[in-house]
Amino acid sequence: MRDKKTVFYSSLAVSLVLISIGIFAPKQLENFSNSSLSFIYNNLGWFILGSVFIFFVFCIYIGMSKFGHIRLGDDDDRPEYKTATWIGMLFSASIGISLVFWGVAEPVSYYIDPPFGTGYSEEAAKTAMQFVFLHWGVSAWACYAVIGVSLAFFQFRKKLPASLSSVFYPLVGDKIRGTFGKTIDVIVILSIVIGIATSLGFGTLQVNSGMNYLWDVPIGISTQAIIIIAVSMIYVVSTVSGLQGAMKHLSNLNMLLAFVLLGLVLIFGPTQMIMKIFFQGIGDYAQNFISMSFRTEPYGDGSWISSWTLFYFGWWIAWAPLVGSFVARISKGRTIKEFMFGAIFIPVLGSFTWFSVMGGSAIAFIQNAGETAIATAVESDITSALFIFFEYFPMSVFLSILAMVLVIVFFITSANSAVFVLGMISENGNPNPSHLTKIVWGVIIAAISVVLIMTGGLAGLQSALVATAIPIAVLMLFMCYSTFIGLKEEAAIISGGEAKEKVELSKTKKPERLEKLEKLKKPEEMKKEPVILAEVEETREEKTLVTNK
Repeated sequence: MRDKKTVFYSSLAVSLVLISIGIFAPKQLENFSNSSLSFIYNNLGWFILGSVFIFFVFCIYIGMSKFGHIRLGDDDDRPEYKTATWIGMLFSASIGISLVFWGVAEPVSYYIDPPFGTGYSEEAAKTAMQFVFLHWGVSAWACYAVIGVSLAFFQFRKKLPASLSSVFYPLVGDKIRGTFGKTIDVIVILSIVIGIATSLGFGTLQVNSGMNYLWDVPIGISTQAIIIIAVSMIYVVSTVSGLQGAMKHLSNLNMLLAFVLLGLVLIFGPTQMIMKIFFQGIGDYAQNFISMSFRTEPYGDGSWISSWTLFYFGWWIAWAPLVGSFVARISKGRTIKEFMFGAIFIPVLGSFTWFSVMGGSAIAFIQNAGETAIATAVESDITSALFIFFEYFPMSVFLSILAMVLVIVFFITSANSAVFVLGMISENGNPNPSHLTKIVWGVIIAAISVVLIMTGGLAGLQSALVATAIPIAVLMLFMCYSTFIGLKEEAAIISGGEAKEKVELSKTKKPERLEKLEKLKKPEEMKKEPVILAEVEETREEKTLVTNK
């Protein structure tokens, strides 16, 4: 496997096989994926929960320890992007499109059918926000941060290729350039292709639903295929333009549109109720974080945990190679401490704010105003829930259009980052992959999305993505250990270099005792000293002459 194109051709072949299965055997794919997923939930759910918690602890440890001052790059490197732009790119490349899709639907789903207790109650509303915060909180972003910080350290600090196989260099050495490393890269590429294809598929369904709601555009395969093709052309062109161009501006546009949408809902919605939900949710989440993170329901059927918590945690792990690789690419020059604070806690606050405003308002409408149409929409057609929700606000048409534009822009930026990362890994860690490679992957992703929607295999591939969480979680655990070894060695090098500098500096200085003596002498005394010595010599000469006589 010495050919430089081995990773590209191997992963491309696997992707084409996946498309073929989706076309000719969608039901078999879905059945196999669901059975695999059921086996994982019943037998390895504890492993998924434990792994995610370890990732979070690892991130906090290296961020707060002596490793936190290590820069992801050379000592004189500084961040390539401003912090606001960087955060916008984090959202755009990861969960932005999912936030729009689930912002109303997920909290309402938990309110209707809570993990415990009775639905449509005050306790159910409180529990709903608590578990939403768990699923979109620090656990999710820790998965991304583990891969992001590890890859950025070995790529920018240790000058290894921009490929996830590089992270294992302290464990396997130069084998990262052989079969071992290329196998890891192919697995990562496969998870990225599946992840982005399913995400774009769901985004397409929501855009189609919004167009149907606003303009009676028919919901169907032809419309959805046109949406995917149109958006694919945009994201391929934007990817070719490079990160400094389109991605930066699109990410800033994302943040602007999201803030406008949030601000309007916050102002016209139950503002005081939203603020209370936000603070109550954070308090409940912080208080019950440990118990929720390890909740497996061993004495019950565990169906709710399997359907939601384990699914989400598996989803974040499966998405981690894509998001982590992109986050690493845009984080050069930041310290590990700065990276961890910015990549975990700031996005979490953004997610909490989004769900409090959107989901909190929806629950308030149902609970306090008896507007059950939102709940009905969530139960019957989840893609329409957001647009039904906007009916309770002034300028509902404008809000719906704004939400659709936001979905499309997130659509483009997510695919943009995915194509860029796929290009990097396919070309053995090239930080600036060729346009041809990026175009090929853009077409492949669009083709998979269209095939899945046409054959109804979207659910099956979504389950297959989560099933890949087990091998990826194992790789990530070894990645934590490998990164720790690398950081430990780097800290020793830095300490040794500082000690050497101190020794060399001390050699160039005067001895401390001489410096102190010179400081004690007054200028007048130093001037008089030669005169006094001369007088002493003259006196000695006179005494010598007298003695001789």
